[in-house]
Amino acid sequence: MVNKLWGGRFQKDMDEAADTFNASISFDARLYAQDIEGSMAHCRMLAKQDIINEEEATQILEGLMEIKREMDRGELQIDEDHEDIHSLVEKTLVEKIGPVGEKLHTGRSRNDQVSLDVRLYTRETIHRVTDLVKEMQKALVDLADKNIDLIFPAYTHMQRAQPVLVAHHLLAYYEMLKRDRQRFRENLLRVNILPLGSAAVAGSTFDLDRNMVAEDLGFDAISENSMDAVSDRDFVIEFISASSILMMHLSRLCEELIIWSTQEFGFLILPDAFCTGSSIMPQKKNPDLPELIRGKTGRVYGHLMALLTTMKGLPLSYNKDMQEDKEALFDTIDTVEQSLSVMSRLLAEITFHGERMQKAAEEGFLDATDLADYLVGKGMTFRKAHEVVGKMVLFAADQGKELNQLILDEMRDFSRQIEQDVYDWLDPTSCVKRRNLPGGTGPEQVKRSLEKAKKELES
Repeated sequence: MVNKLWGGRFQKDMDEAADTFNASISFDARLYAQDIEGSMAHCRMLAKQDIINEEEATQILEGLMEIKREMDRGELQIDEDHEDIHSLVEKTLVEKIGPVGEKLHTGRSRNDQVSLDVRLYTRETIHRVTDLVKEMQKALVDLADKNIDLIFPAYTHMQRAQPVLVAHHLLAYYEMLKRDRQRFRENLLRVNILPLGSAAVAGSTFDLDRNMVAEDLGFDAISENSMDAVSDRDFVIEFISASSILMMHLSRLCEELIIWSTQEFGFLILPDAFCTGSSIMPQKKNPDLPELIRGKTGRVYGHLMALLTTMKGLPLSYNKDMQEDKEALFDTIDTVEQSLSVMSRLLAEITFHGERMQKAAEEGFLDATDLADYLVGKGMTFRKAHEVVGKMVLFAADQGKELNQLILDEMRDFSRQIEQDVYDWLDPTSCVKRRNLPGGTGPEQVKRSLEKAKKELES
């Protein structure tokens, strides 16, 4: 068998179409740095265990470092002649230093090697993604801080509900992203397990020092079962799952930015640098970037479902189906990193229409719950107060008025417990200030939340 690491048992070359279909070099080439890093650690361990001698180890390590430099500079051609990145690195090493390069694969298989590479790559990615999430959290905190006094309607069922501070709304997304960072950090605990030494499926007959390799590569522990180690892609599924939840949060925010930027709402202006125009309608300013992030969320969901479906029927241990993990993982990583980067930059340039938002908070009976609370304070049960205020809302709507536009006598027709002080309860600013409890939208509480968020981001 020509040019295959596993060709000794075969008499005929692989079918050309099947060879192309089987190859993964077109996408797993991005693992070259991790593959070389893992190979160097494996080589140092082989020398320490006297499985290869020091001179052989030195030759192999120098050859791998040279290959790494060439690949960093883009000088080493990556083409379909190589089945995967592991084959490319090994064949190039043998070409550089001769048969001694063939000793590098002693005590390992591509099965544990690829798991190692993907774990190293995912570990690096988690650090980058959590940093990007943190940058977006900073952008949200900055935007909230700049607009700390703005009031606008909170919505339930897409109907105006109660007045809140815009900063309180933005900090809701800060909390979502905080959970996202926690999920990725928890994912890291299960990523950072060394599979190398599991070999193909049963472990190795060589006296490998797996703990040495784990320490060399910065892993917290070694895998406990060789069959599990080579067939485990839970950590990839978990990463894509955490990414899907993160993208869901980005999509929800994008949906709100899109809605708020419409003329019907008019709550904010999206920066020109993150919008596009129409090829036929000169007046258009389209929120393409938030729309794209919203759309790419479905793309990440698709990768999660694809990999879950791929893995659900696989017997132990390694199966070629598992090659499908990489394109799903890599595309998820690219999508998440780009989306986070764009969102942070977009948030930094948003401008709110404060007057329009305030006016919206003053219309639509957003003070109805406060009026019910007022009546409770006068001794009425909440259920009764709810009924009375509902009737008042119906009456006011028929009159084309807001609750605070009703005269006192009109209000007292519904309850004699209503006094002149009721009007203090029907001002949106007062409605917001009154919710001064932990987690509420009261200005003092929101300022405390902002300060807490700033400290969390500094730590």
